[in-house]
Amino acid sequence: MPGQSGKTVFVFPGQGSQWPGMGADLMTTSPVFRDHILACEQALAPHVDWSLTDVLTTPEGATSLERVDVVQPALFAVMTGLARLWQSLGIEPDAVIGHSQGEIAAAYSAGALTLNDAAQLVALRSKALTALAGTGTMAAIHATPGNLDDLLPDTVTVAAVNGPATTIVAGPDDAITALLDDCEQRQIKTRRIEVDYASHSPAIDTIADHITTAATGIQPQPTSTAMYSTVTGQPINGTELNSRYWYDNIRNTVHFHPTITHLATNGHTTYIETSP
Repeated sequence: MPGQSGKTVFVFPGQGSQWPGMGADLMTTSPVFRDHILACEQALAPHVDWSLTDVLTTPEGATSLERVDVVQPALFAVMTGLARLWQSLGIEPDAVIGHSQGEIAAAYSAGALTLNDAAQLVALRSKALTALAGTGTMAAIHATPGNLDDLLPDTVTVAAVNGPATTIVAGPDDAITALLDDCEQRQIKTRRIEVDYASHSPAIDTIADHITTAATGIQPQPTSTAMYSTVTGQPINGTELNSRYWYDNIRNTVHFHPTITHLATNGHTTYIETSP
């Protein structure tokens, strides 16, 4: 915030922060937010058969948030709209970071992707994920990845490291269920995540061609705001955000906690989560 020491970071989360009616009030009270949502709707239009404003402002449209090919583009629009709103109030980020699909929003906000390129990427990539519906699931476990080494079956992978003792795992539903039962017996806290596919796992390999095709034609540029990658845990200059990067972004482990730690050790003290 103005007057505070240290650097500010905009944090763009992954899927899961959505709720029916998100952004609806701001559509009527904030011209900055509304104009951005309308721009996103126009950018998404060539790639989707639904209306962003309907999804955000009508009960009928909100029901489609259960679809991955709707919720991810909708979250992209709302998150980047909230970032624009913060900026209109004088809050500028010194750096941005994204978690999983939130990296698309982070890349746009950092200036590495145009709105049209980001809209294409989030729309087509989320469509590709629909092929995995019903093939897996994910869960949060209150433990470090190291503490899980002896518990994880071969079919379950570490999908994300979210905190000092918060690990997300992904895999087939039966394997995740067995793992959670094992954790319960060991008095390890767990929470099943309400998704029916296993991102950040080998399941993504089955749609690899579709994921890379989603990024066809995009032209990443050098960032105008520093971006820290949760794929590598390091700063990224923007030009390497090619189709291979966006495949790794959804296939590999999300190194969220290590990247936040990197930011903190480099003087970043204020974190604004730009999510609904």
